[in-house]
Amino acid sequence: MNSNQIFFKKSRILPADQFFRNVLYDKKFGYYASQMPFGKNGDFITAPKISNIFSEIIAIWIVASWETFGKPKNFNIVELGPGDGSLASILLKSFKKFPEFNSIKNLFLLEKSNFLRKVQKKKLNKDVKWINNFDEIKKGPVIFFGNEFFDAIPIKQFKKIKNNFFEKSYVLDKDKKIREIFVKASQMSVKIIKSYKSLKNLKFIEFPQFGLQELKKINKKILKLGGCILMVDYGYVKPSNQNTLQSVMKHKRNNLLHNLGKADITAHVNFALLGEFFKKDGLNVKNVITQKQFLAKMGILERAQVISKTMKFREQSDLYLRLNRLLGPKYMGDLFKVILAYKFNKNNFAGFK
Repeated sequence: MNSNQIFFKKSRILPADQFFRNVLYDKKFGYYASQMPFGKNGDFITAPKISNIFSEIIAIWIVASWETFGKPKNFNIVELGPGDGSLASILLKSFKKFPEFNSIKNLFLLEKSNFLRKVQKKKLNKDVKWINNFDEIKKGPVIFFGNEFFDAIPIKQFKKIKNNFFEKSYVLDKDKKIREIFVKASQMSVKIIKSYKSLKNLKFIEFPQFGLQELKKINKKILKLGGCILMVDYGYVKPSNQNTLQSVMKHKRNNLLHNLGKADITAHVNFALLGEFFKKDGLNVKNVITQKQFLAKMGILERAQVISKTMKFREQSDLYLRLNRLLGPKYMGDLFKVILAYKFNKNNFAGFK
């Protein structure tokens, strides 16, 4: 079988989101099925791998939110797409500094990749439980957290010409080569697109249908049990007809259709659309802020000062270089955004005041 055929399964033509979902998540040949995407030897580096302080700040935010919720005796945290387990590992260490919270918290990991689950299980202890869905969480409240979770879920792309919508798809030619085409969009897709104000007047539209289906399940749990979802990801607040689908391999740009199953494929997150989606579903939404704003309000610089006092000069230099990657406007500071959607009668969440 030609390697391109692997990702088309039973169909010769697939919408962009379905095609790239096969490329990323096929259980045998998909990108997340067989390799370590994170770190120097992978294809990209996430914030928890840049500095442990990022994960410590998230831990403090979770504990502060538990206090906002009134220190309930049953409290659930779900990390969405936990990668190599780096963030969860620091969360568990940090929670030990808060004995009252640590004794009642339940930490769950939602991971679809069996390969990454094995990686996570080597790093994490029995204080964590892996889940495939949210059925096990029966009492609330619950905090969902995702760092670079949403960008990894494939998106649909549409072109609007006059009043007609066309959806980007991929076709497998007779010579087994893959070609990009646009086909007339379904009436259902057009109806959904038109229901969002944040997509109005755009000529090129990115729509995260699979991602919103995942969030729908999360919203349902939050509405039933109380709680919130905090998401940190790279993206934009004002859509601008931009094609943000990209492929990265060994920290360098890669042609979307080259190295299929061996390169990472992501898209920037439309935070205006996310906010609108959460509100439509009945959740309250805080104003979207940058990663720099969130981490600064949470006291990351003060934390760095405390840590640096016991460090040698070279270690201090390394610490502040890493901080610059998290906070610098040319790096993650402005490109990455933070959104919080919640269902609770108070809104004094740390980092958003």
